[in-house]
This record gives sequence, structure tokens and C-alpha cells, in this order.
Amino acid sequence: MSQPLLDIRSLSVAFGAGATALQAVRDVSFSIEAGERFALVGESGSGKSVTALSILRLVADAHTQGQILWNAENLMDKSERQMRGIRGADIAMIFQEPMTALNPLYPVGRQIVEAIELHEGVPRQEADRRAVALLARTGIPDAERKFHSFPHQLSGGQRQRAMIAMALACKPKLLLADEPTTALDVTIRAQIVDLLRDLQEEYSLAIMLITHDLNLVRSFASRVGVMEKGRLVECGATDELFERPQQPYTRMLIESRPQREVEPVAGDAPIVLEAENVEVTFPRKADGWRWWRHDNVAVVRRISLQLGEGETLGIVGESGSGKTTLAMAMLGLQRMSGGQVAFQGQNIAGFDRSELRTLRSKVQVVFQDPFGSLSPRMTISQIVGEGLALHHPELGKAEREQRVVEALAEVGMDASVLGRYPHEFSGGQRQRIAIARVLILKPRVLILDEPTSALDVSIQQQVLQLLARLQRKYRLSYMFISHDLAVVRAMAHRILVLKDGEAVEAGETEALVVNPKHPYSRALFAAANLLAS
Repeated sequence: MSQPLLDIRSLSVAFGAGATALQAVRDVSFSIEAGERFALVGESGSGKSVTALSILRLVADAHTQGQILWNAENLMDKSERQMRGIRGADIAMIFQEPMTALNPLYPVGRQIVEAIELHEGVPRQEADRRAVALLARTGIPDAERKFHSFPHQLSGGQRQRAMIAMALACKPKLLLADEPTTALDVTIRAQIVDLLRDLQEEYSLAIMLITHDLNLVRSFASRVGVMEKGRLVECGATDELFERPQQPYTRMLIESRPQREVEPVAGDAPIVLEAENVEVTFPRKADGWRWWRHDNVAVVRRISLQLGEGETLGIVGESGSGKTTLAMAMLGLQRMSGGQVAFQGQNIAGFDRSELRTLRSKVQVVFQDPFGSLSPRMTISQIVGEGLALHHPELGKAEREQRVVEALAEVGMDASVLGRYPHEFSGGQRQRIAIARVLILKPRVLILDEPTSALDVSIQQQVLQLLARLQRKYRLSYMFISHDLAVVRAMAHRILVLKDGEAVEAGETEALVVNPKHPYSRALFAAANLLAS
């Protein structure tokens, strides 16, 4: 039997020492064959990324035990100088967020050239030629010009392609891909996955994919390892593992994919929020020497929509399509250059300060990142009760505290959390607190801006079930903004598709998903594997 390309035996990684030591990886063993596509899956904190970084010996201040055999040689015994020769040349890595992984001070071409010169010592002209060819091969248009571009001048997808080009510069035998598509739009995500497949075959490359996206794993990997709390709880062929999972945790992950949570809405349900021909423009930055040029760029173009009582309207589209700008305009937080927004039949443009304050208590927002939207200096009691102090100053302290307790109970949290701070909670718990904060004001409409995208798949399903229960109980109306089409399909009665600030298609959720009419909608749903077979 041939020797595996990579063979990890009883790997354990701990941070700290003694009673306070944190065991991030516990006795993990698996192997990867040459040319194989292997996926390591699990939720946040399961040890996936620490395992990958340990292969390259890039985990700082850690106590590592076990063996990492590369072509039968233990990497744990290598010197730092020897490891520098292996990193990039034999084993390369790409990361989730290329904007932070790439050096912002150097053009992307120079960064690729640096990798080639470091490992192969070829002349600069030859390194430049190879770097341009790599950029072109990874699908970057006008590669010779983009060679001189800085990371911030490229789109998210182009930055990820540039990082893949850098990783492949020295033709490694193993590519570690840590959440390589998570930060990308759905159509760009599909393109990057197709690119990795093509490159894997072209370069006879083994790929270790680290991800929490089970749909991606099923379509990409031949074998899967499942990690939970630092342990490898299950490992096997992809089809076998998905069809007959052996461990309860694996079954839970597979079953946690979004389930349809909507109930029919009455045809005569009153309209609570309405937009008619809404336009939003931003001034364009002066173009170099043409300092007198002061035109505008339209980011929302004549969009009309209606949101009924108890209804969820899903708004989908790629980054820059105008989803969040439209939502802020409907809240009265973004100046419109045309059109109007009506709340319960009244044009908000005519609202005075008091009426605007009432509007903002009745139309509330839940944001993508609860850690960023909750003040780290305030207790949970202060965070949830802050809106009451502003909108209902007539309430006494005791009554305000009672309402805070009731709001937390609605989202499944008890009074013991009142004196604690946001950093003491998990991502899912923080999002529940964010929902309690808006729920306490008894709103009619919630604008949900990517409310589950920062959460693990099992926690995501819990939050979706909570939102569905609250909608049924209080007849809430949701404007659900997301790039995760599976989540939108599970939650929305109707979907509005935006592209470049325009509404290109709208319709009932299942009808639109199964049979989209517009080419962009078809591309969007096909990329997310949602089209009917």
C-alpha cells in the first residue's frame, strides 16, 4: 500500500499550561492521499483551522504533540529553516479573507513574484512572466494590468483568485484551503469552487478544504472528517457519511440545514410598509485631474415593493446590489433622491421628529454581526432596556426591568444574564439578545440584515426557528436581506432579486426558485444549487 502524502497521527494542540490550558485539538488522526480532495468540517471552535495551521507549524505559543508525516518525514522534527522551504513550495495555504491575508502595501503581482523568487531563485523577468500567467490562469481579466494593482483595487473574488495564484506559484503538492469561499457572493463562490476543481486536476494537487458549508463539502470532497470540540468524531467517504452518518453530532450538522418555516399569509393582509420608485444616489468621487466633475452614481434605481402584515419579503443579490441601502432608505436613515416610502399608508417624508421617532420604534433592525452591534461597555440589561428609556421614558425602573426580563424570555434567555456583558456569550446568544433588544419596543416590522450569516449552521437553524415563532405570535413583518439563498428560501413568502441597484425579478418564493425568468436570477439560484433538477 502506498504511503499517504500527509499522515497526521495523534495530533494534540493546547494553549496555556496547567489547569487553565485550553485543549484546541485532541488526539486527531487522519491522512490525505496525493491528488485527493479532503474536507474537514465542524462548527466554530471545533479545531479545524488550528489543525490546518499546525500542519505548517504556524500556531504560535502552543504545546503540540503527535506526528505530522509529510512523505513519511515528521514535520515536528524539522527546523524553522527547513519549514520555510516546505511552506509555499510543498504545502501552500489560502485563507478566508484575502484582504487581510494579502499585504496592502504591495501590488499583488509583486507578492506572487516574491514567493517564486524565495523558493526558486529565478530571474525577476521570468518570475514576472510566471506571475502574470498565474493571474490569467486563475481567471483574472487583463492580468498584465492587474499584476500592478494593489489588493484594495480588486474585487473580493479577484483578491481570492490572486491568493490562489500566489499559493500555486511554486506548484505545491498540497493546498490547505481555510474557508476559501465564505466571504464571497454566491455566484463568485461557485466560480472559485470550479476553479479549485480545475486546478486540482491540472496540477495533480491534493486539497484539504476547511469549511462549515456542508453543501460545498458534498459537491467538492471525496472524503470528509468531522470535528467537534477538538476531536475528530467521524471520518469517511463523502456519500457514505452524508447518507449514513454514524455519530449524533454528524447527524445534527446534516439535519441543521435550513427547513421551510413559513406559514401562508392572508391575501387581504394590510400593507404595513411600502416603497414606490425609490431612488438613492451618491456623489461620484472627482476623477483625477477632472476636479470639476460632480455627477452622481445611482445605487438604488426606482424600486417598488410592498410588505404585508405577517409576511416575510426576502431581498437577495450580490454585494453592491443595493440591498442594505434600500433598507436604510425605508427606515428614513438614508436620504432618497426620488420616490417615496409609506408606513401604514403614511408617507414618511412628511413625518415630524415625533412621528419619525415612533416610526423607528415600529420598524427595527437586526444586524449581521451582533458582537459589533452590541456595546461591549453595557450590560445585557442596559442593552435590551435602552430603547425603552428613549421611547417610553414614563416607565418606572421596576416596570422597565420587568419588560427586559420578558423580552429576554421571548428569545429563550433567563434573568440570570442581566448583569453580564456581550463578550461572555456565544454568537447565537448575542443574536438572541439583539432580537430581544428590538422586540421590547413591540415593532410591526423587522429589517433583518444578514441575521444568521455569522452563525454556525446548527445555531443558524435555532435563530430561524425563533424568528418564525415570533412572527406567528406577533404577526411581525420581516424584510429579510441575505446572500444565503437557502436561508431566504426557508423564511420568505416572496423574494425580490436586486442587481446593480435594480429590481430584476420578484415573485412567490417557490415559484421563483424553481423557475426564475431573469438570467441573473437563474445564475444566482443555480450557483446556490437551488434550481430544480
